[in-house]
Amino acid sequence: MAVAVRRDARMRVAAYREWAATRPDDERWELLDGEPVMKSPAGGRHQRIVTNIAKRLDDLAESRGCGAYPGLAILSEARDDDAPIPDVVVQCGEPPADGYTGDPLLVVEVLSPSTFLIDRGRKTEFYQTVPSLRFLLLVEQDQARVEVWRREAAWTMRIAGPGETIDLPELGGSLSVAEIYARLSL
Repeated sequence: MAVAVRRDARMRVAAYREWAATRPDDERWELLDGEPVMKSPAGGRHQRIVTNIAKRLDDLAESRGCGAYPGLAILSEARDDDAPIPDVVVQCGEPPADGYTGDPLLVVEVLSPSTFLIDRGRKTEFYQTVPSLRFLLLVEQDQARVEVWRREAAWTMRIAGPGETIDLPELGGSLSVAEIYARLSL
């Protein structure tokens, strides 16, 4: 009697990068648990929040030889079947030659109803496997609420709300919750 051999069909990062390079420029894909997932265009509120954050973080990052980039895929040696694309990434040193980085300092995910569980679940777990990452910000769209994850001896989390400021000592400054939601009504 023949026995079927179970094969792990999950795509690895190397194969994903080759595959993604063949996709049209107007498509955005990320690799989650070995499956390529197409990202749909973000709404206006989402994009305004991303723009506000990227602008402020890029201003802070510049004096430290870093930059804020929207749309870089994150790589981790600990997980070879994930390459998620957060909304904003702060990376130090030269800008990446391609759309991937394995050494982010800070990652921002603006939470959407359609991706909320993924962003707060498996993506958050993945980001915490990246040794260089010091901050993870999970930003709500419809209320002034930011989960501020910080790597100290272990990962800690606090909520920043209206009137609060998020200290970013590695960038020599801070990001206020008001700056995140500038030009939006809540």
